[in-house]
Amino acid sequence: MNDTLDKLAEVLEARKSASPDSSYVAGLYDAGLDAVLAKVDEEAAETIAAAREDDPRALVHETADLWFHCLVLLAVRGLHPRDVLAELDSRFGVSGLEEKAGRKAGE
Repeated sequence: MNDTLDKLAEVLEARKSASPDSSYVAGLYDAGLDAVLAKVDEEAAETIAAAREDDPRALVHETADLWFHCLVLLAVRGLHPRDVLAELDSRFGVSGLEEKAGRKAGE
């Protein structure tokens, strides 16, 4: 797994037991799931806005913010980035169209 994701997951886990006023992430955890979801929503909108512009650095910056807040969301739910990477890895060799059809068939 990517060292950066491992390091972030470790920090995010440690922040769960930190005082809410000691860090941004500890404060998000304390605010609850709805606050985390609102941040993911906000960052997704900002990423979309950046994608419409002709500034690759802005898009990278906003994508990093979005990914970060998605990692916080995963941590809130007791998940690790490796869970998402395993899901992505399981999709190698599977056509996106086949994967999507398989999801619809299972509904």
